[in-house]
Amino acid sequence: MGSEKGFLEVNGKNFMSRIIAAVKPFVSDIIIVSDNAAYDIFECKRHDDLIKNSGPLAGLFTGLFYSESDTNLVLSCDVPLINEAVIQQLLMSFDAKYEANQLQSEGKTMPLVAIYKKQCMHPFLEQLKKGERRLRTVVEQLRTKTITIDKELAPLIRNINTPSELITIKNEIEH
Repeated sequence: MGSEKGFLEVNGKNFMSRIIAAVKPFVSDIIIVSDNAAYDIFECKRHDDLIKNSGPLAGLFTGLFYSESDTNLVLSCDVPLINEAVIQQLLMSFDAKYEANQLQSEGKTMPLVAIYKKQCMHPFLEQLKKGERRLRTVVEQLRTKTITIDKELAPLIRNINTPSELITIKNEIEH
């Protein structure tokens, strides 16, 4: 995108504010993993990546490392439309016998809209040490439950990765 996704705006509200508002009713603590101190404005715990330049897998490892909870709701900062209904469905479908519970939408798994056990940080670190950077590859090695989201909620977990996707989502919301 060429800029920090968390600070991009839809309807005058940045992505990070939207995500924090959606998750706040369900969690006791929010951790932001970013090396960018500008995220401190959100008044949440923020931690720099423990393993630099290693993508979402390292970010997730860092979040789990610093988490004080055995069960962790994980959201990427590029799903700005996520709301309480989506999180509620994930939580209602959660099964504690799995290490990871991830959403699936339109046939695509969403490993960054998921619930992870803290213990996942160990296989994540092992794979990072081996040079693996792809989160999906590591999640496939875990005991993972994949939850297909209700069709009407699917648009709410679309990732915004390009300027054109941002324009599309703005047009859909603002019209």
